[in-house]
Amino acid sequence: MSLKDKINSDLKDAMKAGDKVKLSTVRSIRALILEFEKSGANRELTSEEELGLISSAAKKRRDSIEQYTNAGRTDLVDVEEKELAILSEYLPKQLTNEELEAEIRKIANEVGAIEKSDFPKLMPVAAKALKGKADGKKIKEIVDKILG
Repeated sequence: MSLKDKINSDLKDAMKAGDKVKLSTVRSIRALILEFEKSGANRELTSEEELGLISSAAKKRRDSIEQYTNAGRTDLVDVEEKELAILSEYLPKQLTNEELEAEIRKIANEVGAIEKSDFPKLMPVAAKALKGKADGKKIKEIVDKILG
């Protein structure tokens, strides 16, 4: 089942269940897909593009959670966390910090990155290899830790 088909199916299920948060979240994903397809691409999304769209939407939710937390708006934090949980269902399983560090160490060995000055050599490769499996901020933190 393609992402588009899954989105449409989940949209119907959310309508039937009366789940407003899931409904609005799934609609936002559907809107992103339709916007991409109408933006001159005139084609189906590749799985990498689908992952990019949903990852971007999840990143926006994480950023909003941080902003709302700093502002003391727990009511809005709750909504954003629920939306993030729904978006996470469409993303690959996120790596734990330990798994992420092991993967980055493996990549560092492959590209020969051992010191701080090797950051530009390691970070793009790690970010590409781990796209969708971990947040970019976490990847950067662990790369800094390994090379530090």
